[in-house]
Amino acid sequence: MAKRQKRASTAARVSTKSESRHHDSGIQAPKGKLGVMIPGMGAVATTFVAGVEAIRKGLAKPIGSLTQMGTIRLGKRTDGRSPKIKEFMSLARLDDLVFTGWDIFEDDMYSAAAKAGVLERDLLDKIKPLLAAVVPRKAVFDHNYIKRIDGPNVKKGKNKTDLAEQVREDIREFKKTSGASRLITIWCGSTETFLEPTAAHQSVKAFEKAMTQNDESIAPSMIYAYASLMEGVPFANGAPNLTVDIPVMHELARRNEAPICGKDFKTGQTLIKTILAPGFKARMLGLAGWFSTNILGNRDGEVLDDPGSFKTKEESKLSVLEHILQPELYPDLYTGFTHKVRINYYPPRGDNKEGWDNIDIFGWLGYPMQIKVDFLCRDSILAAPIVLDLVLFLDLAQRSSELRGIGIQEWLSFYFKSPMTAPGLYPEHDLFIQLMKLKNTLRHLKGEELITHLGLEYYD
Repeated sequence: MAKRQKRASTAARVSTKSESRHHDSGIQAPKGKLGVMIPGMGAVATTFVAGVEAIRKGLAKPIGSLTQMGTIRLGKRTDGRSPKIKEFMSLARLDDLVFTGWDIFEDDMYSAAAKAGVLERDLLDKIKPLLAAVVPRKAVFDHNYIKRIDGPNVKKGKNKTDLAEQVREDIREFKKTSGASRLITIWCGSTETFLEPTAAHQSVKAFEKAMTQNDESIAPSMIYAYASLMEGVPFANGAPNLTVDIPVMHELARRNEAPICGKDFKTGQTLIKTILAPGFKARMLGLAGWFSTNILGNRDGEVLDDPGSFKTKEESKLSVLEHILQPELYPDLYTGFTHKVRINYYPPRGDNKEGWDNIDIFGWLGYPMQIKVDFLCRDSILAAPIVLDLVLFLDLAQRSSELRGIGIQEWLSFYFKSPMTAPGLYPEHDLFIQLMKLKNTLRHLKGEELITHLGLEYYD
């Protein structure tokens, strides 16, 4: 009875507009430094860290970042309330971010960024002190999971349990020496070879036993995830690897109140798909086929030249259209369409990926039409603001009494090619539905009215 009365009083408070603007749903203030730990200090990670430092120094603007530049409408359109998200939510400030990472190469972030060739040397030189100070810790790495690259800066251990303990010690040491009060781990490493869930992934007990036996179903990314979650650190997976999308990690995330999300940053070609495909479905235009090819010359392209790693990426890319178009609901429009994805390693292109799409659609009376898209994008430039937003939103989730214990943060699907969901629930891929879900989650956390876009109240 007391619980029912408490819920009723909470609902009444939320529905009162004058009070709702001060309701924070148990969100703790972001006090102190936020430590960002990155497995994989390549092009994406260095572009992210360099960008944060450039923005802090007033050398650039955080373009592409929803947390820094986006607004959120509150109340009716006529209310005129659209604050910036970073002013509406209690997010960590960019000045509070401190960084570390792991990598198989020994280059500090300045050297790694220079080799990646994403950012101009003039900009890198202006922020060199911070970048040069971020030196990679020895990485957990196994050539069997990523075949096209190798490096000397690698941890040694008698088994995978030992390696996980070494990562946990790294986490504890970084928290102590950096003075961070909170930590986030975000995987910016390469795509591992294709794996499917096994018995070793089904529970913490089974996983820990399998680690002692060096079970081949436990990839290096899973060791980072296990170590982070055991330390109560949230984990975001920027690659299509299984990593945290297995029952053992769901269990650890809930038990230790360390939110998780993934997988695979939604940057170039898939971003375009999640913009165009919802438009076709909204107008009831049919799809006969969608052929996608990419040329990419950075380390990611080299890794994906291996069939096993490509298979992992292909699975992530192929799932998008089927979920958006829902052929089971619209058989006349989307049953049996052809969907092909190709990725070609082409060194001269570097980080400037080119994504070609040929789209065969049909309209009224079945008449065919074509759309051709050539997206000359910069992969790491698109990924860096995603990394920033995920770091800040995962930290928010852990400071929220409503979100920190639920494990998977589906409201962050907006940022991923293959969003994680509760078991048995299909993922939402429509970019615009994802954005509505994200912003409504923020409104909910602050006790604001959810926006349905019904709009009938204006015509009463």
